[in-house]
Amino acid sequence: MEEINPWQTLNSDVRYDNNWINLTEHQVINPSGGNGIYGVVHFKNIAIGILPLDRDYNTWLVGQYRYPLNAYSWEIPEGGGVLGIDPLESARRELLEETGLSAKKWTEIQRMHLSNSVSDEFAIMYVATDLIEGIAMPEETEQLIVKKLPFNDAYAMVMNGVITDSMSVACILKAKIMMLNGSL
Repeated sequence: MEEINPWQTLNSDVRYDNNWINLTEHQVINPSGGNGIYGVVHFKNIAIGILPLDRDYNTWLVGQYRYPLNAYSWEIPEGGGVLGIDPLESARRELLEETGLSAKKWTEIQRMHLSNSVSDEFAIMYVATDLIEGIAMPEETEQLIVKKLPFNDAYAMVMNGVITDSMSVACILKAKIMMLNGSL
């Protein structure tokens, strides 16, 4: 089957817009030929995730209350990367802000769309190694708990459903596979 776009856009209307996202409602003809609507959340930044690993295979997780979920969440250090800026530069900034860590070695391990049925949010994830500890400088909107733990404990948190954040799950599982096959 040929990969073509079966959707036809008739009209688009931006319903909400701020510095980080906008929501557009599209009047469409769907793949079956019927009229419909499709709402799309456009993200104005790249999502960045970092899995820091020290030489003993310890990692750092960030805990914070996530307003949209009305729940607390344990995650790898994450943040937004401004479009047009090297994503690695954004990763370095986020790791330092949230954990106080800087790294001499960076390995990109995953690129993914986070929820492609309703948004265009794109993520890039890295493993940061050869770490140097410093002082965290979280943003004013972040009330974080930073926890250092063995990587295998973080992996168990994914497998037990404690970590549910999509970037954290994907990054930790990918890193585990790479460790098992000797590429990390």
